Amino acid sequence: MDMHGYAYFVERPRRIEDLIVPHLIEQERPYRIVTEIQLPAIDYENFTTDMLADRQFIEDHGRRCQKGEVWDCLLVRRRGQPDGVLVMPEDGCFVGWAAYYQMIPMERVAARH
Repeated sequence: MDMHGYAYFVERPRRIEDLIVPHLIEQERPYRIVTEIQLPAIDYENFTTDMLADRQFIEDHGRRCQKGEVWDCLLVRRRGQPDGVLVMPEDGCFVGWAAYYQMIPMERVAARH
């Protein structure tokens, strides 16, 4: 998997609503998705309403993530849904940074550059 783009990352968000905030486009950082995790609806809801809890699925896949000029991160989604949360783990099993992920048409991506 090598999906990439730009997103606005928030440090230690508690809920998914914390990620959907007005911001300047210059505040977005480049990311690359290294692993996609699809959760059942109830598990995804639990995750997005308490993102500060430790999560086994983050610990299982977080070693592939790293900060650099481009952040290599996890994509956590509800099974069957296009949107989700980009996660940069911290301390093994916690969300250190996260961003709302929304699939967008490729024309918008190309227009950005």
